[in-house]
Amino acid sequence: MKAPETIQTKRLLLRRPQMEDAQEIFERYASDPDVTRYLHWETHGSVDATREFLRLSHAAWEAGPAGPYLIRSRESGLVLGSTGLDFEIPDRPMTGYVLAQDAWGQGFATEALGAMVDLARSLDLPSLLACCHPDNAASIRVLEKGGFDLEGRLTACAKFPNLSGDAMCDILAYACDLC
Repeated sequence: MKAPETIQTKRLLLRRPQMEDAQEIFERYASDPDVTRYLHWETHGSVDATREFLRLSHAAWEAGPAGPYLIRSRESGLVLGSTGLDFEIPDRPMTGYVLAQDAWGQGFATEALGAMVDLARSLDLPSLLACCHPDNAASIRVLEKGGFDLEGRLTACAKFPNLSGDAMCDILAYACDLC
């Protein structure tokens, strides 16, 4: 079963990213070091890096039932960030989210996360995973509000290149049971 390429929530339009979104993604969040601080990918130094993300996004959609979604405001059409499902483990996908600074603290991450939970449920998946850096208090709150339970702290198992370069860091692993 393939996920829809567009999902609407009360305030958000989530849709499969397209190459023509590259400049807006770069300007809104991918090039902002404060936004990308706790992410597993490097802050984009050029729009070419964003285009590479879009090529990877396209490949993820072609290989699996879903992939990244661009988060837009339904009211203004402005890009707010991105979310999605990553299927490295076929029956236990992982989700995450990133928002532009001017979209922080308005409940958009919680709303987008809820859409990913609903999507995973509609794909008959048993659970949904999410991980975050232990110092990312805002993300921890969003995951807990979204019904995710802390499974544990994994020691020195992930890189956060914008925070610690090549050093391996701990992560908090969360899961949401969908059954």
